[in-house]
Amino acid sequence: MSAILQEISEKLQKGKMKEVADLTKQALAEGIAPLTILNEGLMPGMDVIGERFKNNDIFIPEVLIAARAMSAGTEVLRPLLVGDQLEQKGTVVIGTIKDDLHDIGKNLVRMMMESKGLTVIDLGNSVAPAKYIEAAKKHHADIIACSALLTTTMVHIKDVVTAVAADPELAGRVKVMIGGAPVNDTFRESIGADIYTPDASTAAEKAVEVCAAMHA
Repeated sequence: MSAILQEISEKLQKGKMKEVADLTKQALAEGIAPLTILNEGLMPGMDVIGERFKNNDIFIPEVLIAARAMSAGTEVLRPLLVGDQLEQKGTVVIGTIKDDLHDIGKNLVRMMMESKGLTVIDLGNSVAPAKYIEAAKKHHADIIACSALLTTTMVHIKDVVTAVAADPELAGRVKVMIGGAPVNDTFRESIGADIYTPDASTAAEKAVEVCAAMHA
């Protein structure tokens, strides 16, 4: 990794929004490709943050600050990541399930997915099952991604799975992806969801894989 990409990663981890944006512009001026800046500067920094968060080395405020710094960098790159560089690979409707107001995990998943070229429709938090269905139809989504941070709210994810199965326009076409602290593959199996992933990075990779298979 070049020195400037390393510096972008380090500043992102510290949540330095302005510095990340300025360094991203500097890297572009030095002739570094936008996709290289994303994949070797911004993403590695966010990967470190995600790993530290999982290990309880840092907490939600630090993750949020780092996520904002990454957004500052990606906003600089976004107009340049076009065509084959960051082609739209599929559409995901994402939200935190009904009665659950936590969204940092969901925001990280959205960011990771967007960085991999997916179009992400973010419905926010405390999203009712019917709203997922409505958005999936409107945006011709390939995946509905539901997250929950509480055992008391994760039960509502089953209502989304049931609603998808009951809708002739979505049944058998749209995949339901789930995640969040209390969620696991046993729960996925029990409610009939299609995909469980344990973290944001894996969620993004799996979503790209699923969309690619659907559009093959």
